[in-house]
Amino acid sequence: MRRVHLLQAGCCLALVAASVGAGQAQAIRATIDTSRISAAVTPYEYGMFIEPIGGLVNRTLWAEMLDDRKFYYPICAEGKDEKVPDTVEGRPAAQFRKWRPIGGEDAIVMDGDDPFVGTHSPKVAVLGDSPRGFSQGGMGVVAGKAYVGRIFLSGDSGAKVQVALVWGDGPQDRQVVRLPAPGAKWTELPFRFTAGKASSDARLEVTGTGSEHFRVGAVSLMPADNINGWRADVTAIAKSLNSGFWRLPGGNFLSNWDWHQALGPRDKRVPMFDHAWSAMQTNDIGMDEWMDLTRILGVEPYVTVNAGLGDANSAAEEVEYLNGAPTSEWGAKRAANGHRAPYGVKWWNIGNEPYGWWQIGKTSLDYYLMKHKNFAVAMRAKDPGITLIASGAMPDQLHPRDVKENPSLGSIQHKFGTEEDWTGGFFAKAMGTFDGITEHYYDRGEERPNAPADEELIEFARSPSNNVRMKAEEWNIYRQRFPAIREANGGKGIFLSMDEYAYMAKDGATLKSALAYSMVIQEMLRHTDFLTMAAFTTGTSTMDISATDAVMNTTGLVFKLYGEHFGAGTVPVGLEGNVRQPDPKHVVGSAHPQVKAGSATWPLDMIAGLSPDGRYLRIGVVNATFKSQSVAIDMPHVRTRGQGKVWRITAKSLSAANKVGAKPGVTITEAAAPAMNGRLTVPPMSTSIFEYPIDGAQGGR
Repeated sequence: MRRVHLLQAGCCLALVAASVGAGQAQAIRATIDTSRISAAVTPYEYGMFIEPIGGLVNRTLWAEMLDDRKFYYPICAEGKDEKVPDTVEGRPAAQFRKWRPIGGEDAIVMDGDDPFVGTHSPKVAVLGDSPRGFSQGGMGVVAGKAYVGRIFLSGDSGAKVQVALVWGDGPQDRQVVRLPAPGAKWTELPFRFTAGKASSDARLEVTGTGSEHFRVGAVSLMPADNINGWRADVTAIAKSLNSGFWRLPGGNFLSNWDWHQALGPRDKRVPMFDHAWSAMQTNDIGMDEWMDLTRILGVEPYVTVNAGLGDANSAAEEVEYLNGAPTSEWGAKRAANGHRAPYGVKWWNIGNEPYGWWQIGKTSLDYYLMKHKNFAVAMRAKDPGITLIASGAMPDQLHPRDVKENPSLGSIQHKFGTEEDWTGGFFAKAMGTFDGITEHYYDRGEERPNAPADEELIEFARSPSNNVRMKAEEWNIYRQRFPAIREANGGKGIFLSMDEYAYMAKDGATLKSALAYSMVIQEMLRHTDFLTMAAFTTGTSTMDISATDAVMNTTGLVFKLYGEHFGAGTVPVGLEGNVRQPDPKHVVGSAHPQVKAGSATWPLDMIAGLSPDGRYLRIGVVNATFKSQSVAIDMPHVRTRGQGKVWRITAKSLSAANKVGAKPGVTITEAAAPAMNGRLTVPPMSTSIFEYPIDGAQGGR
């Protein structure tokens, strides 16, 4: 069967719907054409992106409950902490919990003599029966839940040291573990607590009495059900999304992170300061931990290497560490760290947004192309079988720092072939050194105070998918300029990986934003002939997460819905109509591409596809209106048989959300769908996926 672009217009699916924003009904005619198929959905359309943005990972996926557990910062009284600079983008730095002295600030010195890790370790002078030491509060604990930890201790035998978990103000609201007397050498001592009450402000205390001194090198506290350091509750939800892959470990962070420093025993890894996000990172999460996360989630790792401050040799060593035989230099180091078998990472991205003024290591296009080529040669020398993905950027998103615009295809034409066209630069000067190329976009939900409610809703919901359509239009231009795109890499062609994207809505993840993300995914599924990978920012943004609990939010529900019912192997088919998406009536803000995403079935957005085995027809319908819509279907090349099923996301209010500790406001429902008989009905403010068995004699494949 021939593969065609699903943007082409054609005949009719008959559909009757109220015209949004208009005072009269408008007949909409369109067709589902199963004789026209596109490339099957890959396992990588619903991927996720993650990076340590300040405390993001430590507050969500990673189970460590303590901040600065290796004492990067001196212990001091409140109000005396050193000022942390803003991020490179000028945003305030993330705030972390601090260690505070107990028994007087003068009892603690940061000792640089034989520190356990880093440049110093806290040394506490004890004096008689009055406890001296330090504590950290602000932790969440659950009543009856077990917590495990360890402390590295040294000092004088006259010190009597204990650790305590405190969950309230009463004398009984704590559990104390007394530790063996310290000695001259650093000793690891485990401890375990069970919280007596729930608290959102529990604290860990490390104190001593007696005489002389004790020193602490590092402390750790995690829920006992952690999985090799990862939170059990959060990873269980993430695993249920069946994302295909996770792109890691960054991101802007990556451009100033040396992966070598996060190898070996976790407690002995020296913390680093991430200048991109202006935050200390403990280096507890290295490449072995990231690989373990992907194993826990059941996804493939997609690794981005540091091409900011990093070099080609470092990237090649990383390839060998993750993929090399245990007899190779870096494969042997991996084996020594407990992972003899290679991880076999297939997907590799060279650099992250090197074109951006915000990026550490930002450089010019020509210089970066030289750098990229060196990376590609060095990395492929270590593993010729890897898939390399270049860091591109199309003209719609590249402009001087202070320029604000809503780009159109006309307004960006002069940028093609210039410094504001990194993707075109790769096609022109680096073909053969990459298999795919990236694109990132971030959209924000604008306010339209003067728009009627129905027009505000549909324009809000359509906005982020216009970014996808803009990339598709630009890709068509590249194909015309560089015909080799289709035949490169031994005839497989070059693919696009949209491996960072998000829609930042003021109210967070709600039913309203779910409608927008549904349209984004449906627009992506119209371009499976080249858009074969995508990674949402971030994997944890599919959940509402507290210190002690997590639930899937409305964004996660969208990925779960499409991942399960328009997932890998689904074959998109033609869906055409006679009422195209109109121009926006309320153009606001900047960085919103002026194109028209969506199917020609306005005000609805629709897609259709065949199940991997060809036995079922699937139809996705997003109704970002306040009215129920009735849709008459014409399918000239296929016939459905009997009842079907429908999976649906909807609620009574656009602001409905899923929050920890509250009854779910939005769920995925499953119900029987009446025999189509040429008609479907969808409720207002909903995303629906219908599935109908195909009459075997009439199958369109």
